[in-house]
Amino acid sequence: MNISRIPELPDTSFESMKLWFSCMSDRGLLFHPDDAPESIFVIATGEPTFSANECDEVNAVLNEMFELHGDNVYKAAYPVFMKYMGIQLDA
Repeated sequence: MNISRIPELPDTSFESMKLWFSCMSDRGLLFHPDDAPESIFVIATGEPTFSANECDEVNAVLNEMFELHGDNVYKAAYPVFMKYMGIQLDA
């Protein structure tokens, strides 16, 4: 039995999107929402980052996010990416 590393989207709020991206970052799975998960590989090994099932899960979550929030998906992801890069945002 494979346990998915992809967090569920708790609800359809903007805050839940931020939480989802934060969980992905904490799990070492953060990527830009425009990138297809099938196209993401671990640089050190050349192996796919996500299994086929995980790709399906990620795509389903992102599709729901974009359907409900459009370009605000990027606004939810932005602070998570900045934190990951060590860039502190103004309050």
